[in-house]
Amino acid sequence: MAQSTNCILMVRPAAFRANEETAVNNYFQDTETTEKNTNLLAQAEFDNAVNILVNAGVKVVVVEDSGKFDTPDSIFPNNVISFHGDKAILYPMFAANRQCEIFLNHLGVLEKNGIQFKTLKDYSIYTEQELFLEGTGVLILDRVNKIAYCSISERANEILLPIFCEDNDYTPIVFHATQQVEQQRLPIYHTNVMMALGTAFCVICLDSIQNEEERKEIISNLEATNKSIISISEKQMHHFCGNILELKNKEEETLIVLSEQAFNVFSEEQKEQLRSFGKLISIPIYTIEKYGGGSIRCMIAEVFH
Repeated sequence: MAQSTNCILMVRPAAFRANEETAVNNYFQDTETTEKNTNLLAQAEFDNAVNILVNAGVKVVVVEDSGKFDTPDSIFPNNVISFHGDKAILYPMFAANRQCEIFLNHLGVLEKNGIQFKTLKDYSIYTEQELFLEGTGVLILDRVNKIAYCSISERANEILLPIFCEDNDYTPIVFHATQQVEQQRLPIYHTNVMMALGTAFCVICLDSIQNEEERKEIISNLEATNKSIISISEKQMHHFCGNILELKNKEEETLIVLSEQAFNVFSEEQKEQLRSFGKLISIPIYTIEKYGGGSIRCMIAEVFH
């Protein structure tokens, strides 16, 4: 299987806002300020993002959130569902209102677009035991070498990780990434805000991994799988430089999708490094980033079928 795809699923929000249920451990969210028409602004940013990606040659399947459920984070489908050839996987979500996202019929919309899966693996049942594993938010998958990098947090359970890996033939690389929150180091809610993996590169905030042995193991595995390491600072991480995604377009050209905020914070040298691996596609999503605490990678569920 290739590392990247030219087909993606995205969800247009119906009730986007700063989710009070996720803010308890997502320190990237702004819950102090409020803005009128937050959902309308997010919808406009979403529509523009879809247009940019389609114009870049990516096939985008859009799921319309009907608003039937209270799903303020439905715009981030990569946490709730992932795709692996003939298999789709549903995941157990930490926030109760995010658990409703499995009812948005992602698979039904894909089927209407001619994309079907033989197998559905449902890990969402683990929510009953309060065990959570939030999809490719917490699992950074090296799909070629079958390695799953995962930073442990309340949203990435150490019991569920080996179950996922055994079911899908991945080798787990477990570590603990933290960020400075006031006077203490606290777990980063999702691995994919501090680490992004492409076919030949890895953007990673090594400073967030305080344990030296864990840091060495990650570097060793990245080097052994021929990944060029682009190290970002914790400040850059907070501007979503780690939340980027490699895609392909219909001509099989490599694209590296990132937010405009992240693009502006990467150094010129880092941008040149990234350009050596693909064409940079910069997308303005300031409202989504500010109140959702996630960026463009979180908005995209890659469809491998």
